[in-house]
Amino acid sequence: MILKQFYLSCLSHASYLIADEQSRRAIIVDPRRDIDEYLDTAARHGLRIEGVINTHFHADFLSGHLELVAATGAWIGFGAAAETDYPIRRLSHGEHLSLGRVDIEILATPGHTWESISLLVRDGISQIPAAVLTGDSLFIGDVGRPDLANLSNATSTDLARAMYNSIHRVLLRLPDEVAVMPAHGAGSSCGKNLSTDLVSTIGEQRRTNPSVQPMTEDEFVALITSGQPAIPGYFHSVADLNRRIHPVLDSARTVPELCGNDIRARMTDPGTVLIDTRSPEEFAAAHLTGSVNVGLAGRFAETCGMVANADDSILVITAPGDEQQAVLRLGRIGYDNVAGYLNARPDTGSTFPESLADLVEHTDRITVTELADLLDRDAVTVLDVRNGGERESGFIEGSLHIPLPELAGRHREVPDRTPVVVHCQSGWRSSVAASLLRAHEHRSITDLEGGYLAWSRLHRKAL
Repeated sequence: MILKQFYLSCLSHASYLIADEQSRRAIIVDPRRDIDEYLDTAARHGLRIEGVINTHFHADFLSGHLELVAATGAWIGFGAAAETDYPIRRLSHGEHLSLGRVDIEILATPGHTWESISLLVRDGISQIPAAVLTGDSLFIGDVGRPDLANLSNATSTDLARAMYNSIHRVLLRLPDEVAVMPAHGAGSSCGKNLSTDLVSTIGEQRRTNPSVQPMTEDEFVALITSGQPAIPGYFHSVADLNRRIHPVLDSARTVPELCGNDIRARMTDPGTVLIDTRSPEEFAAAHLTGSVNVGLAGRFAETCGMVANADDSILVITAPGDEQQAVLRLGRIGYDNVAGYLNARPDTGSTFPESLADLVEHTDRITVTELADLLDRDAVTVLDVRNGGERESGFIEGSLHIPLPELAGRHREVPDRTPVVVHCQSGWRSSVAASLLRAHEHRSITDLEGGYLAWSRLHRKAL
């Protein structure tokens, strides 16, 4: 048996290849849109990809099932409750798919969504299953939240009760030795306490996962319907798009390089968003008025989905050579709308073309010591853009709380009567939030270097 995990850290996304070494038949599970890695792996092992299975309608990325069908002619499999605009193979609880000696048993595990399934994988030489691919049902350290892609008339509570049954009456009844291989890891918005581990076992989760400990159904529902991260704005549209026929990703597509005058002309167009992909430090030193800083070094695609819409025309500012990476990562969430790029070139003496000189500005990020002085003088409003669960470990007294995924829709709640200092946990998201507020014409906005981690270190020293 071949069972290979492909992990994409910037989306905390795991996909899988399951194959039989003798028959050379393979299945891809929960693929992303850029499918070359799956095709290359299959070619290297002499495998034929005959099917692609999605464990559910993903909300955080656009799945690559249509791309794989176009490349290989594979069939598409979903749980029996799935409804799509394209032909699918409906997979029912207890059904077996044979690849030869390798067997895949379908387990219906609704709760994250109604159509959610898990895949129990057996090698013919062993009576004990080798692994269970749990999608967004059982994570390592948590379970899937019940409110991301609820496209029916049911409630989050209904889904949470279904998840209780899926966890306790299906997945936890598997042998302790079975490997647990979920679709997401730490950082995903699909749960709140996901581990950095990429593989575990049923036994280890039974012992250590707080969300699957013995408890009543009502206690379980209360646990998983509270304290979840704010939902990025693009999630609902992507979950719906995964049900529909849509254009496949053109991985060879290039976008044009724009000159300064092109950028100036396009910046005034309604529905145009200018995203600067450099680091917060580089952005603070020099950036264009109205641009939003979403660094490639962070959760780039997911965060772009918080500050731009899928139908916006996106212009990207990148370091030389980073433009295609930015385009690809946006394509992974269905944002195939990058109209052009501009390279920032500080090595030339001026980061931006001379024709844009009047649009270049800089911002001064402040230190925790400077923030403490401003707070002592009651001269600033502090905006915390972390998720609610992060605030549970501590917060700056008197701070306004608006999670970053909600900021674009709630920016009018940020007062303009005093200067505003934005902070997150470590300083990356705060640069996104501060630049987003300035793009919405808020003034006197800066952000905190080092974020709440730096603030808490300062106050521990003071004690």
